Order: sequence, then C-alpha cells, then structure tokens
Amino acid sequence: MTYPVISIGDDVTRQVLADAPDLMVVSFRFDKAGAIGALHRHPHLQATYVASGSFRFTVEDNTFEVGAGDSFIIPSDALHGVVCLRPGELIDTFTPRRDDFL
Repeated sequence: MTYPVISIGDDVTRQVLADAPDLMVVSFRFDKAGAIGALHRHPHLQATYVASGSFRFTVEDNTFEVGAGDSFIIPSDALHGVVCLRPGELIDTFTPRRDDFL
C-alpha cells in the first residue's frame, strides 16, 4: 500500500511508509534549513533515524545535533521538537502505531 505525502508545515512533509497495530514507520522530509517540527508530546515510544540532512533536536531539557546515519530514542510522553539545519529526511518508528497519522 502506498500512503499519501501530507504537508504538515512550511517545507515539511510526512508519509507513512508501513504500519501495523503495534508499529508504524514514517518519513518526514524537511525541504529547507530552518523548517520546524514544533514541540509536542505523544504517548508513543519513538525511534528516529536520520536518513539525510542535519537537525537540531530538543528532547525535554536536552538539545543536540544529529546528521545522516545517526539514530536515537524519544521516550513516551517526552516533550520534543526539531529544527532543520540542512535539508533532509528523518525516518521515525512509533510503537504503538500513530492512528492520528492514518
């Protein structure tokens, strides 16, 4: 199944790549430096892989930069957000599935 590409903000898109009740894989593309993934939280455990580009993440009280090949975990209910430093793609895996993305 191919899911649609959804615009979720200025120069940011989201596309579900695969899903099952307990797991979901999602591509987030940032087309311009300065594009923002606003601070938010959700009950899902999230693993993020940087497929390309570079980004500055804030997770709770920690701010750090990541680039292509990096990966990390965002705990359930942690306040987090991102700023794109160099255009690229993030691959996020959520457990359980983010039904709000379907």
